[in-house]
Amino acid sequence: MAGGAGKTFPWWVVVFPILGAVALGAIRWVPLPLAGLLLVGCTFAAVHHAETLAHRLGDLLGSLVLALAISVIEAGLIVSMMLAGEQPALARDSIFSALMIALNGILGLCLLLGGRRYFEQSFRASAAGAFLVVLIPLSLLTLVLPSFTRSTPGPVFSPPQLMFVAAVAFVLYAVFLYMQLVRHRADFVADHEVAAEGVRPSGRAALLALVLMVVALFAVVLLAKALSPALEGAIDAAGLPRSLAGVAIALLVLLPEGMTAIRAAARNRLQTALNLTLGSVLACVGLTIPAVAVTALVTGQPLHLGLDLAMTVMLFTTFMTLAVTLNHGRTTMLEGVVHLGIFAAFLLFSFVP
Repeated sequence: MAGGAGKTFPWWVVVFPILGAVALGAIRWVPLPLAGLLLVGCTFAAVHHAETLAHRLGDLLGSLVLALAISVIEAGLIVSMMLAGEQPALARDSIFSALMIALNGILGLCLLLGGRRYFEQSFRASAAGAFLVVLIPLSLLTLVLPSFTRSTPGPVFSPPQLMFVAAVAFVLYAVFLYMQLVRHRADFVADHEVAAEGVRPSGRAALLALVLMVVALFAVVLLAKALSPALEGAIDAAGLPRSLAGVAIALLVLLPEGMTAIRAAARNRLQTALNLTLGSVLACVGLTIPAVAVTALVTGQPLHLGLDLAMTVMLFTTFMTLAVTLNHGRTTMLEGVVHLGIFAAFLLFSFVP
C-alpha cells in the first residue's frame, strides 16, 4: 500500500496503468500474451490504488471503495464482452462464479489460515447477518427465479421482470450501504481489531491513487473486450464448457481483493476480512445486475440469468452452510475446510458438468 509523504508507489502500480492505456491505442499490434499480462497487471494495480484510498478513508469506507472497484471491473468486463458478441449467459456465469469463489474459496482460506494460527477467531455476527439477509434474496431472485418464471421461455426474465429485479438489487444495496456506513456503523467494526499499521497516505498520494485507479479500470475493461474473442476461442478449442469464461472473469476481479482479505484474516482481523469478502460479492450482485440489465434492455441483447439445477444446488448448499458458519460470531479451521470442500466441488462440476 502506498504510504504518506516521502513514500512512493511501487513501480508496477504506476507502469501497468500507463502501459495499458498506451496499448489500447495500438491494440491490433499488441501480442495476445502481452495484452493478457497488461490486463492482469492493470487489475492488480486498480485494486492496489483502491487499497491506498481505503487506507486514507478508514476501514469501513475503505472496504466500500474496494468493493466498488471490484464491481466496476466485473460489470465493465461483462458489458464490454456482451457488446463484443452475443453471450447471453456470461453475466450469470460470472456472478455465480464470484459468489462461489468469494463465499467458499476466499472465505474458506480465511477461516482455515486464521483458525490454524489462532485456533478460534471472532467477528460480529450482527454484521454477517446483515450481509446475508441482503445477499441471499438478491442471489436467489437474480440467479434462481428466472428458471421458474413463465412469461418467457428459458432462464430469462421478461423486460418488466428484469427492470423490477434490477431496481430491487440497486435499492437493497443502497439501503445496506446506509446501514453499514451510517445507521449501524459500529456493527461492522470488531472491538479487538486495531487500525491498520503504517503511515496514513497523504492527500496528494490519495489523489494520485484515484487518477491511476481510474486509468487502470478503463484499461482493464477495454483490454478485456479486445481479448474476449481469443478467450472464447481457446475455451472452444479445448472442448471446455463456455461457463468457464465467467469463472475466469470472477477469478481475475476477485483475486487481488481476496489476497487482501486472506492477509487480514492471517493477522487476526477476521471482521475486516469478512467486510472485504462479503462486501465485494454483495456489490457484484447489487451493482452488476442493474448494469447488465440496462445494457440488455437498451441493446436488445438476450440475458440468461437462471442457473441449471446442479448449480442451484451448489448455491443453496453454500448459503445453508454460511448460515451456520456465520451464526455464532466465532469460527475455527473446521468451517474453513468445509467451505473449501464446497469450492472444490464447484470447480469440479464447472469443468465436468
